[in-house]
Amino acid sequence: MVRRIVLGTRGSELARAQTLLVEKAIQDTHLDVTIETKIIATKGDRARVVDPRAGRKGLFTAEIERALLAGEVDVAVHSAKDLPSETSLGTEIAAVLPRAPLDDVLASKHPGGLAALPPGAIVATGSVRRRHQLLWKRADLDIIDLHGNVPTRLRKLAENEWDAIVLARAGLERLGMSPSRPEIDFDGWHFFVEILPVEIFLPAGGQGIIAVQVRADDQSTKAVVDLINDRGTLLCLQAEREFLHGLQGDCNCPVGVLANIEDGKMKMRAQVFLQGAVAPRQGDVEGAPDDRERLATELLNRLGAPASAQGYG
Repeated sequence: MVRRIVLGTRGSELARAQTLLVEKAIQDTHLDVTIETKIIATKGDRARVVDPRAGRKGLFTAEIERALLAGEVDVAVHSAKDLPSETSLGTEIAAVLPRAPLDDVLASKHPGGLAALPPGAIVATGSVRRRHQLLWKRADLDIIDLHGNVPTRLRKLAENEWDAIVLARAGLERLGMSPSRPEIDFDGWHFFVEILPVEIFLPAGGQGIIAVQVRADDQSTKAVVDLINDRGTLLCLQAEREFLHGLQGDCNCPVGVLANIEDGKMKMRAQVFLQGAVAPRQGDVEGAPDDRERLATELLNRLGAPASAQGYG
């Protein structure tokens, strides 16, 4: 019997590209499934201006979760880093695709990367984490706010007297712009790119991961998406989200956290910028992947900073 599954997603070019990856993965494992896509406008898509003090968690996911709970879609497709550390009651992240490159990328009008930007250069980013990381290494920079999808951000860089912007490498690659080359072309504009070192620019929790969310009681859809799940990536995402939940870092907290599994062990590293401090508190732990909740708690304790960091931008 042919089954119909409706995927819910945002309408941005990147969101559609990510949903196509989910669609292909499902189709490759279930030839008897018919897949449709429903585009859902979110608050973040409709807002002309986003107050950076209000944070961005849920801005691009809440309406899609509501459509999922209402039965309008069977699967919600998200950029995992956009999801609050607690998803809506009655839903769960049932699967993820393998993690894409998780680095941040500097797209600049100047060659030579971050170190070569002129004194007082204007760099745009919509992330408080990236803002703090940039100023940690280059206190002279003029950091301004930036919003919009990836093409919009690149157009703003071209059209304004800015020197550079910071983007996620995964988004660029999913749109066919590989930052592995030192330069990229976009709509006739030419930019120099540098993959920023992850040791300094520790990514947001979930960065590079496409999350597949379903209704908690929808066993048949769970069975379908289970076959596309990358278990190692899901374990790492769960660890990172557990850390963020303990930190209560969904609002606007400058925090990076990364979990990865090597040789059967999970390694977690986090970076939290406290109010008034230029350099972050950093820490790392390692242990069994199935012990990820304890690892997240241990990392929180090692940093000794949760309460001080809550809600700080």
